[in-house]
Amino acid sequence: MNKKLHIGIIGAGIQGICNALFLQKKGFEVTIFDRDEPGSPAASYGNAGHFSPYASLSLNRTDILTDVPAMLMSSTGPLAIKWNYIPKMIPWFIKFILNTSKNKMMHTAKNMHQILNLALPAYDELFDEIKLEGLVEDKGILYIWNDKDLKSRELEINVRNELGVKQQIVNKKEIHDLEPNIRPFYHGGVYYPYARHARNPKKILLKFFELFLKKGGEFKKQNIKNIDFENNKPIFISETTRFTFDKVVVACGAFSKRLTDNLGEKIPLDTERGYHVHFKNCDHLLQRPVISSNRGFGITPMEQGLRVVGTVEFGGLKNPLSKSRIKNLIDNAKYMLGDLPDHEDEWLGFRPTLPDFLPVMGPSKNHKNVFYCFGHHHLGWTLGPISGKIISGMIAKENTNLNLDPYSSIRFS
Repeated sequence: MNKKLHIGIIGAGIQGICNALFLQKKGFEVTIFDRDEPGSPAASYGNAGHFSPYASLSLNRTDILTDVPAMLMSSTGPLAIKWNYIPKMIPWFIKFILNTSKNKMMHTAKNMHQILNLALPAYDELFDEIKLEGLVEDKGILYIWNDKDLKSRELEINVRNELGVKQQIVNKKEIHDLEPNIRPFYHGGVYYPYARHARNPKKILLKFFELFLKKGGEFKKQNIKNIDFENNKPIFISETTRFTFDKVVVACGAFSKRLTDNLGEKIPLDTERGYHVHFKNCDHLLQRPVISSNRGFGITPMEQGLRVVGTVEFGGLKNPLSKSRIKNLIDNAKYMLGDLPDHEDEWLGFRPTLPDFLPVMGPSKNHKNVFYCFGHHHLGWTLGPISGKIISGMIAKENTNLNLDPYSSIRFS
């Protein structure tokens, strides 16, 4: 029966392609649409490359509101706002503040933990079908901090303990043994030995895309402007053509909101703008990704060199790249590693974020043949395959022992 069903997906990033691969495993015919080629410089290309199964605690936490003013005032801090965007962000911020109570924080953490626990096995299912060629390294991920904001570090450790996340608290000597090239500004940290990192996220994405094509998938480079319906069947409308499907998946990250608005669903999706720069030929300086908790940035050793990522900037999809945020990353990298050559590749991407920091995964409120898979904030890369697996199971009407209600878009209505 599945054989005949044809599924259309909007978005050729990690979410869209993983949805497609798991739908193919269930015998569906799949076509992916994107206005750009897969691997274009969007979020799935420019992310930190972390596979972070431990990252269940998100930004909606009880200590965040006391920290925000200091973060905004600090030039080395992790947070910035484009002032022209503040009026647009106010409704989002109000919803965000309402999600920073202890109960809401734990609700998010538990429901992120549920899917993060399954994230690496879901990746391995896809990795089994491609030649990885050293593109993933199993060396863990290291977080380090100084002796400021220790209450926040304690909160993170306690919440993860409560959820049963495996973590290894490390002291100065252990950090130095793991990463001898870091300047000794740190006092302690935590190491997640089972976490992994990508040597080149774009290459992994393209290998998944090639697998999708090899299995008979189709890709159309078209900008889908709207979704229409005829006898309950969803129709993608591009500038030039209409495409009819049995069921469709909206998986275009921060750009999903235009479509969900048109479908009559007011989902408060916005974007955290993230940046990266590369320091070429410096990847030998680190063995694994290292994140500075105080400054909210990380450095990952990749094929392109050291990729320095981080900062959260609220400014929507249209504002230009901020040179001050690039400078922030360069200064932070030198703070961690001392002298570095000139940087290359200034990049800005959009993390799709909801005020409760849970993704939207599941059917549309108004249309049973439209499914959503977006809003994974900092964890889109980690959660691609498990999200695809969950959505493919929903479309195939399979039973699951997961509680999927917390990810439903109905929570915003």
